Amino acid sequence: MTSILSIKNLSKTLQQTSILNNITFDIKKGEIVTIVGPSGGGKTTLLRCLNRLIEADNGTITFDNKQITEYVPSELRKNMVLVPQESVMFPGTVKENIGLALKIHNTYNHMHILQSLTDTGLPKKFLRKKAQQLSGGEKKRVSLARALALTPKMLLLDEPTAGIDPKNLNTVEQRIISFTKQRNLTVLWVTHDVEQAKRVSDRIANLKQGKVTTITTPDQFQWKEAY
Repeated sequence: MTSILSIKNLSKTLQQTSILNNITFDIKKGEIVTIVGPSGGGKTTLLRCLNRLIEADNGTITFDNKQITEYVPSELRKNMVLVPQESVMFPGTVKENIGLALKIHNTYNHMHILQSLTDTGLPKKFLRKKAQQLSGGEKKRVSLARALALTPKMLLLDEPTAGIDPKNLNTVEQRIISFTKQRNLTVLWVTHDVEQAKRVSDRIANLKQGKVTTITTPDQFQWKEAY
């Protein structure tokens, strides 16, 4: 299976502190790869480098057979969508929130909006709800739907289930796995929860003190490697 994302010798320093140090790994098309590790280990910084919200200091990132510097940033972010940990909702309805990015890219399509909402497990009636009045878990799902509506090739998920009620956690995990398979998406999923990583991943990468120390399958993952 071919790699959709290839990271080679990636380094990033912020405020004179080395955050990422010579990171190298590949992700194959259709994989769910989770990144685990301690807070401050560089997980979110890595996601932000991948879709050029910040620029890496050194190294190369190849996405879909092109170096990311060859893409117009807006085109890169349409195809490799970052869903941040903080679910920001703009004034207006859920439909308007999901459709916002589509309007920016001149690809507005009601069916994409509806299908994306359905894929996250929210009913059609949610399109009329005021987005800022939703619960934390509902906002998470709308953020996912907003990303899916762009029909990306890859999702970068930063703690996508943080703040979701424990009784709904498994449902959301299964929804993400389901739409990933249906849409043939590739996912890089940041989580602090090792047990979640073992449930959802094809492979787990451990990012610790700015370095990827191990990449392994869930059944081979060792707790002691994570923190």
